Amino acid sequence: MEDGSIPAENGSDGDGSALIFLGTGCSSAVPNAMCLIQKSDSPCHVCSQSLSIPPERNPNYRGNTSLLIDYCSSDGNHNYIQIDVGKTFREQVLRWFTLHNIPQVDSIILTHEHADAVLGLDDIRSVQPFSPTNDIDPTPIFVSQYAMDSLAVKFPYLVQKKLKEGQEVRRVAQLDWRVIEEDCEKPFVASGLLFTPLPVMHGEDYVCLGFLFGEKSRVAYISDVSRFLPSTEYVISKSGGGQLDLLILDTLYKTGSHNTHLCFPQTLETIKRLGPKRALLIGMTHEFDHHKDNEFLEEWSKREGISVKLAHDGLRVPIDL
Repeated sequence: MEDGSIPAENGSDGDGSALIFLGTGCSSAVPNAMCLIQKSDSPCHVCSQSLSIPPERNPNYRGNTSLLIDYCSSDGNHNYIQIDVGKTFREQVLRWFTLHNIPQVDSIILTHEHADAVLGLDDIRSVQPFSPTNDIDPTPIFVSQYAMDSLAVKFPYLVQKKLKEGQEVRRVAQLDWRVIEEDCEKPFVASGLLFTPLPVMHGEDYVCLGFLFGEKSRVAYISDVSRFLPSTEYVISKSGGGQLDLLILDTLYKTGSHNTHLCFPQTLETIKRLGPKRALLIGMTHEFDHHKDNEFLEEWSKREGISVKLAHDGLRVPIDL
């Protein structure tokens, strides 16, 4: 695997539901620009490789963390549900929507309102029907009240309902803003799929949302977390609300700790505590080398009895939802 080619774990595109990892990196993404602009006698192997090998063959190339749920309902219709729309969203559309034949986005869910989760919102228009007068059906977008208030300041032109007197029509993304509760007891439906909010601490001064979804397979997606609230942990733990079929979980740095994210040691301890059947890791910095660290995780998985791997951009996971 030293050539950087992506492992054949994607499976073939089928007619059922699937999870497509549009991005698996941290806010600064990988390669890290600082590594490349500051010359060194011992350059960063991961960032150098990320720049030299095409991303579609390079699992160490990582955009902002984002997941696309290709949900195939019982009638065979597909709905496409996007979780987070970060700084690298346009690149992810060009690279992975085209590869996986994704024709549109039917719903958007935001975990929080930080830059790596929302700064691609302007580019949502690229996956909506073209209309110079914005005469299209808006895409539902599910956000917490806190995120809604922040986004109204960041993107007033995406939030306002009516033009002010004398204001020109400009083509912008059309969004139907829907506020959700930061509460495990307050589920909501996006494009036919039920989601349970999973509030977690993203630093001790900030609540971020993860999400639990799927009836046939229970999946939890938690991209930005430093500590679990007891009520959230109960819902997704094997000893509490029930074993997860798949846990998708944050891991920022390979060693040590961080004030706003889990790092590799804490991530593995969390996985042992929650006891899912399987886990895929996201949010990695350039400290992680995909192949080498997955070799370590293969041994860890055998020892602990839980399959754990680093995810990678473009990974498609067929799953029965």
